[in-house]
Amino acid sequence: MEKITRKSIAFGKKELPQFDRMIAKRGYKNRSEAVRDLVRDSLVKEKTEDPKSKMMATLTIVYNHHDHDVQHNLTHIQHHHPGLIISAMHTHMNKDDCMEVIVLRGKVRDIKSLGEMMIAAKGVRHGKLVLTGN
Repeated sequence: MEKITRKSIAFGKKELPQFDRMIAKRGYKNRSEAVRDLVRDSLVKEKTEDPKSKMMATLTIVYNHHDHDVQHNLTHIQHHHPGLIISAMHTHMNKDDCMEVIVLRGKVRDIKSLGEMMIAAKGVRHGKLVLTGN
């Protein structure tokens, strides 16, 4: 386990009660863990702004499988990026709509480019790319 360094943080009169309500709502046991999570989240976000950083991501897309060639086009795009795609899961939402969750690993610029390409593909109704890292 890594060594913990203690530091103090000053809060304004209104901020501390608001922060305490937020961390209670989210289920944190203490302020320190909540602050550490906020810091880690900011560090990951910072990393997403460096196009050369290596990260992982999930790309979630929703489409109507009856739309002309949508599945073919999405498969074609994926097959042209084999180094980025780790896995994919296809789920039937109802009789018409499908959702795919694709796990990606690579440079931020390549992940974002592939995500944008798939979200913009004809027939995709909704898409969301979420980058993450350590």
